[in-house]
Amino acid sequence: MNRKVIANNKKAFHDYTIFEKYNAGIVLTGTEIKSIRKNAVNLKDSFVKIEEGEAWLYNCHINPYEQGNRFNHDPDRTRKLLLNKKEILKMLGKVKKESYAIIPLSMYLENGWAKIEIALAKGKKLHDKREDIAKKSMNRDIQRNIKIR
Repeated sequence: MNRKVIANNKKAFHDYTIFEKYNAGIVLTGTEIKSIRKNAVNLKDSFVKIEEGEAWLYNCHINPYEQGNRFNHDPDRTRKLLLNKKEILKMLGKVKKESYAIIPLSMYLENGWAKIEIALAKGKKLHDKREDIAKKSMNRDIQRNIKIR
């Protein structure tokens, strides 16, 4: 499996607690895939919504392709995600019952195909974020002490 990560959503791990991960294909136009291959993607404020049994990616910014002329795409258009019906129904049930959010974690190229890793997540409260930061700094200090010895 040849996998090249194009973009990561670092804010997702800071703002959300991740529960389940899924891989999905993306329906793209010709100029969008060329921009993705040039790493011109921003997943920062993007999210996934399930509407009428289909998953849609919102607010994912893919820069217009430089040589794309009039056939260029809208950078912030909604894009359809390719998932199995069972996966969509499972996610939809958790979103409705347990108030999960569906967020993209990373976009990558796998054997020439653009794919996106999405996750079921719940938003963190401020005290949860502080606990995570404290744990990370503690682990960093431990690793430094081990390295010095």
